[in-house]
Amino acid sequence: MYAMQYEISVPADYDMAILRDRVAKAAPMLDDRAGLGLKAYVIRELADGSPVNQYAPFYLWNDTAAMSRFLFAGAGFERIIRSFGRVTVRQWTGLARFAGPAMAGNAAAAASRRTRPVPVFDDTLSTWIEEIAAEAEDLAGRDDAHTVALAIDPTRWELVEFALWADAVPADVAATATERYQVLHISRPELAALPKGLLR
Repeated sequence: MYAMQYEISVPADYDMAILRDRVAKAAPMLDDRAGLGLKAYVIRELADGSPVNQYAPFYLWNDTAAMSRFLFAGAGFERIIRSFGRVTVRQWTGLARFAGPAMAGNAAAAASRRTRPVPVFDDTLSTWIEEIAAEAEDLAGRDDAHTVALAIDPTRWELVEFALWADAVPADVAATATERYQVLHISRPELAALPKGLLR
């Protein structure tokens, strides 16, 4: 499993209805994309207290070849390049994925992302990862949780926790989240095929 995200910030006076309309038209294109576990079409807005207006879709891929085709072989990402230029695409190696009770309903209205540095350990990194995964599993056990995923960028040694929520981001999660988003659409063609639990 690989996580991927790019962030497209737009001016403060940008009409966010344009982004919403763009997502509404484009979202069905990935609803059956082979190799894609999940794509959350998420935005954040100044009107909701965000520091920026931004479109920041988050992906969980089952297949790195499919991810490469999307980015480099004219299979989707060229639309972003044409409209916004060659934006930076972050990637993380998957650690864990937990399904929440709300996943059965398929819909999610909000998402949270928390990034943090991986502490420096002598020989206990695996123990820390198990503890973080246990916390993520507890988070996914909440009634309004849809999906919780963990991944690490080993170039920065940064952990990302991305969670989808049926309604609003819970207050205690929002208090520690790096970012909070509105979810406009979820494509989940191979969600069931994503690894479950902590990858070992």
